[in-house]
Amino acid sequence: METLSNLESFVRSAESSSFSAAARRLALTPAAVSRNVAQLERNLGVRLFQRSTRGLKLTEAGERFLATVGAGLDTIQGAIADLTTRAGQPAGSLKLNAPHRFGCEYLLPLMPAFIERYPAVQPDWHFDNRQVDLIKGGFDAAVGGGFELRPGLVARELAPLHVVVVATRQFLRGRPLPATPADLREFDSVAMRSVFSGRVIERTLRHASGRSELAETRVRMTVNDPEAVLRGVLMHLGIGLLAMPDVVDRLESGALVRVLPDWHQDLGAISLYFTSQKLLPAKTRALVDFVTEQFRAQGLAQRFSAA
Repeated sequence: METLSNLESFVRSAESSSFSAAARRLALTPAAVSRNVAQLERNLGVRLFQRSTRGLKLTEAGERFLATVGAGLDTIQGAIADLTTRAGQPAGSLKLNAPHRFGCEYLLPLMPAFIERYPAVQPDWHFDNRQVDLIKGGFDAAVGGGFELRPGLVARELAPLHVVVVATRQFLRGRPLPATPADLREFDSVAMRSVFSGRVIERTLRHASGRSELAETRVRMTVNDPEAVLRGVLMHLGIGLLAMPDVVDRLESGALVRVLPDWHQDLGAISLYFTSQKLLPAKTRALVDFVTEQFRAQGLAQRFSAA
């Protein structure tokens, strides 16, 4: 009978195509994971992976074996996680990812109350505006918008992700206000450059009536970070197209105003992403429930809506 550690090392290595990524997720060394897989291969008498400097690739036998044991391993671990949850308080290091400004503005302020409620959990935050691979990166959860839901991942929606056009009153003073996105071509802008393609991100805005139109501006300056867009707009360099969480406090204070208030871009939802609920550790479940509860109590979904 194979040990659970051998099977788990195989399944997690297959999911991430890497012994190192599997080791981070299992809190083992890459050498230990490799030994577990090698022992499993010896016991079965078949090679499960083709190994190369570029990573791991399942053999035909490995693919068949993964299809057979993967679901069973999830069931066993789910039962273990359930017993652990019931046996005591959530505990351990909780590795999390979030966009920099959103995380600092809306998630970090929740941590004192979270830590007070779950003193045995140690949040380990990583701030990055790019999408991360939860499994390869060894993350327990991530917060963001527009993430691709890969197999084995689920999401808990927190708030809408709406992009709006903003500017300072000083910048707009003396200028005729635009009536449609096409009129924005007469305005300088601080534009956002994609960290992936290097191109300026194009925004298609939608009117409350349902009509859509491309927002074209005179690009005065480009940056690759939304915080930098905000700073440039506040310095009266031009208009900016930013997500509501990045500007809602400035809109409420009057430091910024919405341009084209009946138009916005809908990018879906800001969500908490985590691995399959069957395998959800108590610490991750605690975070998901706590953050969802706090967003609801603070009315952040309504506050972030541009509709």
